[in-house]
Amino acid sequence: MTPELWRKYSEWPLAIAAVVFLVAYSIEVIANVPDRNATVFDVIIWVTWGLFVIDYLASLILAERKLHWFTHNLPAAAILALPMLRPLRLMRLLSVMQLSHRVGGRRLRGRILTYAFAIAVLLVYVGALAVLDAEQNEPGASITNIGDALWWAAGTLTSTGYGDFVPITLVGRLVAVGLMAGGLVIVGVIAASFATWMIEQVGSRVAEEVEQAEAAESETQSEVAALTEQLARLTALVEARLPAAQDGHARMSDPADPDR
Repeated sequence: MTPELWRKYSEWPLAIAAVVFLVAYSIEVIANVPDRNATVFDVIIWVTWGLFVIDYLASLILAERKLHWFTHNLPAAAILALPMLRPLRLMRLLSVMQLSHRVGGRRLRGRILTYAFAIAVLLVYVGALAVLDAEQNEPGASITNIGDALWWAAGTLTSTGYGDFVPITLVGRLVAVGLMAGGLVIVGVIAASFATWMIEQVGSRVAEEVEQAEAAESETQSEVAALTEQLARLTALVEARLPAAQDGHARMSDPADPDR
């Protein structure tokens, strides 16, 4: 089996697994389910984690340049290896976005903006779950419910940082760093798309003005050509009649002319 064929057949199952993981993880974190009652959620989470491990190993085995593939997929290896990064497994939801990205919309800029917006929403929600999971049971923590977590994640992603909620754990602060970095990337994408739109607008306006100028020049050239043709006809007509007029004038001036 080729890597392309594996991706084709594994993309949707892994995306569905990510959605299942999202639901299970969301319920476990938001409801603050105690460890002794979280068996079902833990089973679902570990099963989906196993599917991601299988996908990672299969992709590595099928890769023609295994070392190159491994070095270019270190974040995926870290996510699988470090349990504290388990919320990042939700990035598998990007598979669903990539599928919709390929089938939806014809204009590239529109697809990019839609994709960036979807990633921003996903980052806010994933960041909120991750920080809530890390903070809610810590003494002195200010982020203890999903509402506060979402507010904090949105403010952190947009680099607003009101300071009303601050993570106190290492994992929470790492999540904050990731959200700030993701926010910078998303803002850059949106700014680049807006700049591209402005360039397209200016370019289309310039092209329209050039087209109008070329049309006016073409019309002027046509009128000049028509006038030139008319002038040539008049010149030919005058040159045709000029010898006869000169001959008549000579006869009138000749005293020996019998017809005079």
